[in-house]
Amino acid sequence: MRIVSAGQMRSIDSNAINHFGIPGAILMENAALAVVREIKIILLKDEKKSLHGLRAVILAGKGNNGGDGLAVARHLCVLGMEVTVFLFANPTELQGDAKLNYELFQKMGEKIIPVEDEKQLRLFKLALMQSQVAVDALYGTGFQGEIPESLAGFIEDLNKADMPVVCVDIPSGLEADTGKVHTIAVEGDVTVTFGLPKLGHFLGEGLIYTGRLVIDQISIPEKVIGEEKIFAYLLTDEVIRPLIPVRHIMGHKGTHGRAVLIGGSLGMSGAVILAGKSALRCGAGLLQIVTPEAIAETVDLGVIEATVWPAKDYEMLSVNAWPVIQERLQGADACAAGPGLRQTGSFLNVIKNILIETDVPVVLDADALNLISREPDVLSLRKGRGNLILTPHPGEMARLCGCSIDEVQENRLKIALAKALEWGAIVVLKGAGSVVASPDGRVFLNPTGNAGLGTGGTGDVLTGSIMSWIAQGVPPLGAACMGVYLHGKAGDVLKDQFGLSGFTASEVADCLPRVRKEIEQ
Repeated sequence: MRIVSAGQMRSIDSNAINHFGIPGAILMENAALAVVREIKIILLKDEKKSLHGLRAVILAGKGNNGGDGLAVARHLCVLGMEVTVFLFANPTELQGDAKLNYELFQKMGEKIIPVEDEKQLRLFKLALMQSQVAVDALYGTGFQGEIPESLAGFIEDLNKADMPVVCVDIPSGLEADTGKVHTIAVEGDVTVTFGLPKLGHFLGEGLIYTGRLVIDQISIPEKVIGEEKIFAYLLTDEVIRPLIPVRHIMGHKGTHGRAVLIGGSLGMSGAVILAGKSALRCGAGLLQIVTPEAIAETVDLGVIEATVWPAKDYEMLSVNAWPVIQERLQGADACAAGPGLRQTGSFLNVIKNILIETDVPVVLDADALNLISREPDVLSLRKGRGNLILTPHPGEMARLCGCSIDEVQENRLKIALAKALEWGAIVVLKGAGSVVASPDGRVFLNPTGNAGLGTGGTGDVLTGSIMSWIAQGVPPLGAACMGVYLHGKAGDVLKDQFGLSGFTASEVADCLPRVRKEIEQ
């Protein structure tokens, strides 16, 4: 599914109106009807019931978003609802289709309360108490910055109200391109967005404020949408399903992918065990693990299906491990380095050797990335081959970029894409709303996952799964997308079973075959 910036959606709207010839009033009418459909779904538990006699309160701004809200108000009145509109604008400021819908709603004889200052707040609170649904049509996708202080009290009361809130296109106060909220924003239960979903729905705090997202094309033709150059995409079951490897009836362990996992250190055997289990749970046919001598037996017992090769290092891997690693990589389909590694300076030379002397697709994570942050130019050694994947969390990304974690989190998509282009690598920026950025300029946003995945070892599970999919023949970009999507989906299954705390990384790995099968079916 394609995702657009606010500017791209404005361009699509403009082309639909000015070049294709669809009147803006029709687009606004279709948008309003889409919102009304969702309100009916929310309020009508039985198809025999009607909206007659129920009440709605609508917050309308002065732009087209406010015009959408006024059109919603008119349709709800037609369906028998009592509607109160709080207009956060001087009626004389309204223009075009918004002005038209204001005039039409006036003719309905329902309440329009112009909001000049906080004096109307008492009336707003009363309307909330008497209503069954609220519609947020204050600000649209062009909003940036902070909600004015004069409106903050209204949004605060709306967020406290015990009723469903439906947001028109995007929650007011949420920036459409970044998902930033500077002070306060409307907490939507449902957001009905038009044309295509916006970046801010899936980035930053957009994941919190958007609620359930409903997408309505509002009659904009595909021909118009297709003329816009779109670079961002949403991961869905439909995107992932064709990527899942199909096993040939005559296949065997040698044809199901040979993977090499490099990592572990004294006290950190769990990381490499989790990555190994995940690789096998995703279907790798053969797994070899190179790990320090001190934990080789522990790892062997932890991943009994793998072949474990002790390196010539006791507590942690160093450049001395290269001969063993080099031998294991012969004939490998994919490798991963980093889980539980620890930062032995000389191991950076091993990473360089892997990047220079082999063409095996490689996933770098954890301390492999921290080592590279000392010498980021190392990444250019694989530039142009398209088979290097980096999986940093925000802290690791900050070290790689030489910036703060806050800077990374405030510009997740922008930074991930910029670095993918600079390094010639696929960048998986982990965290809420994981970003997969490709050096070809495309970005994929992941809607799956939850805060329950914020526990030790889940990143190692992700590393093992991406390595496994590559080993099985999935192209590296597809493997990265599969990895984050299925990883998050497994977390969602476990959240439904246990809640947001208490499930472990091991359980995430064990759940991966289940979610893969559900998508296949």
